[in-house]
Amino acid sequence: MQLHLPLPELTLAEAGAALPAPSHRIFCNRSLRLDRVQWIGFDMDYTLAVYDQPEMDRLSIAVTVKKLVEQGYPEALLSMPFRTDFAIRGLLVDRKLGNVLKMDRYRYVKRAYHGLRELSLEERRRLYHSRRLRPASKRYHWVDTLYALSEVAVYVAVIDALEVGGQDVDYSQLFADVRAAIDASHQDGSILDTMLADLPRYIRRDDDMPRTLHKLRSSGKRLFLLTNSHAAYTERMMDYLFEHGPSEYPSWRNYFEVIITAAKKPSFFTESAPLMETGEGEGQEAEQIERGKIYAGGHLALLERRLGAGGDRVLYVGDHIYGDVLRAKKESAWRTAMIIQEMDAELMALESCGAQVERMDELDDVRDALYDDLHEHQVRLKEVSRARDVLHAAGQTCTDLDSARVLHRHAIDRLKARLRSADAEYTRLEAEVGRAFHPFWGPVFKSGPEVSLFGNQVEQYACLYTARVSNFDSYSPMHYFRSPRDRMPHEH
Repeated sequence: MQLHLPLPELTLAEAGAALPAPSHRIFCNRSLRLDRVQWIGFDMDYTLAVYDQPEMDRLSIAVTVKKLVEQGYPEALLSMPFRTDFAIRGLLVDRKLGNVLKMDRYRYVKRAYHGLRELSLEERRRLYHSRRLRPASKRYHWVDTLYALSEVAVYVAVIDALEVGGQDVDYSQLFADVRAAIDASHQDGSILDTMLADLPRYIRRDDDMPRTLHKLRSSGKRLFLLTNSHAAYTERMMDYLFEHGPSEYPSWRNYFEVIITAAKKPSFFTESAPLMETGEGEGQEAEQIERGKIYAGGHLALLERRLGAGGDRVLYVGDHIYGDVLRAKKESAWRTAMIIQEMDAELMALESCGAQVERMDELDDVRDALYDDLHEHQVRLKEVSRARDVLHAAGQTCTDLDSARVLHRHAIDRLKARLRSADAEYTRLEAEVGRAFHPFWGPVFKSGPEVSLFGNQVEQYACLYTARVSNFDSYSPMHYFRSPRDRMPHEH
């Protein structure tokens, strides 16, 4: 007697058809079951609030340059053009030499610029390949946030301007001055006040996000907000982001069980700080956390006690590889999801140059085969030459060996010519692919054929990554995210 009807076999095509479009997809580094997650926390800036990056960079550059001129830098900087498209995340600033670097996961410098001049391979080898680089040392500054792109744009442009004018540049001091100017611009309201006066210009509001958070809450998950922004700024920004939310939520506060501002991440995860009241009770330490109220400060252990959960029952969603993702992963057992605003552009570029990438893979196989043949002929040539020399020393003729030598030499010359042609085509295609992603640096996640240093950190510390929070709406709140099977080279 048959107790169960047989299930229809699921074909690969049918399984693929269930996936969201690439721009709405969530990518998985480490398997994660959403049905086991009880709490989901969110950062605000560049996570819930997505900034218009070119507009932000133009504003940041303008106020930073103004402050530099006030400190004594040439007034010509005020009218000078700046490349807002120069920097990407994952770069290193060499404060000693005034260079900007992009490295792969093995700390190999694949590209480097001094000002807007690209360093040659010989220069890179001389400066960075004689000893192991230490990106964590004080010499280097890690560009790990979108906020930092504008300071790199100012830095390289000022180096060019000063050096063209024949001035000696203290690269370390210049970078310190740029950082101090942009920090002062954030603190004195030059940036934040301008933004708040015209939020539609600087913020790309995602009208799908309120529905996404509602869907997560309706499935039984509880949400919290954990941001470094201060309470007043958070209130203004969140009011704008959730202005057109469902009628069930009269205020953005209704989405969250816990709201913590001025969290001072990453120290929130490593140090102990009191949780403070804001608003009417500002300056007083909070005795308990009430739903709908905004608090400031606090620390990891305190928050976990309030949540009544920790470890892999908590998923934290943020944009900062160090402050949000890496520290949360290292100091707790929280699961992590990273919002990478650049994903849309990366996916579009990847799709546009699929044919070139496929041809580069073919050329890799061709070059491997050519090198094997070349080495074989070189070995045979040495063997024939030795045998010929022995016969010559004995006074014997060796016509066959002479012919063999000529054949092997001709074969070696042909193979070397084919390798040069394959190398040239590969180099041309690699440059085309790089420009499809970014005019200066190529893909964010790759550095040449290797994963970039930034891509490696995303792979290590972000369980999930995606372009925007609302992409969770494309998945069930009970979804099982499965990471691809990790293969070593011998398994392919």
